[in-house]
Amino acid sequence: MIDANVLKRLGEVIAARRQASPESSYVARLFSQGEDAILRKISEEATETVLASKSGDPLHLVRETADLWFHSLVLLAYHGLGPDDVLAELRRREGISGIEEKASRGDR
Repeated sequence: MIDANVLKRLGEVIAARRQASPESSYVARLFSQGEDAILRKISEEATETVLASKSGDPLHLVRETADLWFHSLVLLAYHGLGPDDVLAELRRREGISGIEEKASRGDR
């Protein structure tokens, strides 16, 4: 079971660090560099997650996925969103087939 409280607490820390000095906070540094820097970091972490999966090392995959989730939370905070927004969307989709859900959005 996912401990949504961990995601919520992490989201709160990320939001608070947005106001910190870029010299003392990695998150503040990312925010100060803007959305493109955050997007580049997500792209890098997504690639590392794919490579970790291909490596067959479960611990490596878990660690890279954690990095990807963390940077995704940074991007959400950049847009004034947080883990609760994503969790609400996952709750909305619960019990709906992926094919059905995607069709309801008009996605191809």
